[in-house]
Amino acid sequence: MKRKVLSMVLATSMVAAALAGCGGGSEEAAAPAAEAPAAEAEAPAAEAEAPAADAEAEAPAADAAAAPTGNKVGVAMPTKDLQRWNQDGSNMQAELEAAGYEVDLQYASNDVATQVSQIENMINGGCSVLVIASIDGESLTTVLEGAKTAGIPVIAYDRLIKNTDAISYYATFDNYKVGQTQGQYIVDALDLDNAEGPFNMEITAGSPDDNNATFFYNGAMDVLQPYIDAGKIVIPSGQVDFATVGTPAWATETAQSRMENILSSNYADGTKLDICLCSNDSTALGVENALAANYTGDYPIVTGQDCDIANVKNMIDGKQSMSVFKDTRTLASQVVKMVGQILKGETVEVNDTETYDNGTGVIPSYLCEPVFADANNYKELLIDSGYYTEADLQ
Repeated sequence: MKRKVLSMVLATSMVAAALAGCGGGSEEAAAPAAEAPAAEAEAPAAEAEAPAADAEAEAPAADAAAAPTGNKVGVAMPTKDLQRWNQDGSNMQAELEAAGYEVDLQYASNDVATQVSQIENMINGGCSVLVIASIDGESLTTVLEGAKTAGIPVIAYDRLIKNTDAISYYATFDNYKVGQTQGQYIVDALDLDNAEGPFNMEITAGSPDDNNATFFYNGAMDVLQPYIDAGKIVIPSGQVDFATVGTPAWATETAQSRMENILSSNYADGTKLDICLCSNDSTALGVENALAANYTGDYPIVTGQDCDIANVKNMIDGKQSMSVFKDTRTLASQVVKMVGQILKGETVEVNDTETYDNGTGVIPSYLCEPVFADANNYKELLIDSGYYTEADLQ
């Protein structure tokens, strides 16, 4: 499949898409936990391209006779330390319990051994379906053999779990399109098709052990590479390849330290920084902290992802330009629907059967649509939709 570089959709249509949500998902969901800290994460690298947003497919119909029995669902989340995983876990628990399921929700404090132990307990504790957002997508092969042996279906949640045939389905956002959205925002904001340039850019990508991080990076770079090749965008630090610009664990402090070094080495003489391409909000926050302490020029364009509270506040204050909004209520609703379909022995709804190969084969996937928020539309997208209250952003 040839990768297509998609055009940026007008902000108003993006808002409409967000409010419509991801197809097949419930319109009801729990409000997010406003007080949790900011950031995001996901799982290793795979070079693949996301399909067109309207691509549709179906996973094979489940054999009703072989459908799992019971109504206990195990939900394994990476950590409670990051806002988005608190929201994902609480939203999913609320919807699953409202649908009549017993829920075993566990957070692993970003410790792989802890997550492995929690999953073992879920397998031995009578769970009929597992929903897993992995800390490290390469680390669960052995424990998931136990799920396969027990006949327990596994949904990989927003991070593809690699190198195991125990994964039944994958639910996520169109991660390549997330990167394209960030790249196209930069193109439009600087009018790169008409501006002479050159514009200076630095890149802060996601965690190397997160499969989604390369999708974000590749999507953005595929949009921006023609402008780099034409000399309209230059990268004074010379740090471009993913292995160099990746941020382990999506850590804010790591992103901040690296950006401080870049600023002192390349911008201390007054060189202007025009673009900070950041894959998510936790890395963007680190970059913004470094800029606040070490950069005196005009503020650059700063991209992000997740619309974490601290970053939305920075967006309102002009310190961050945009953040891709992945409404976790929508994703949670879709996963709850998929869980119900599994337990009822029904056909499980997916819309991509080509993109996400975890090393053992392509995993049937459901991709929800990302949109972006900026200072012009955040109220409609985030407040009017009920995702945040005005007080959350004060």
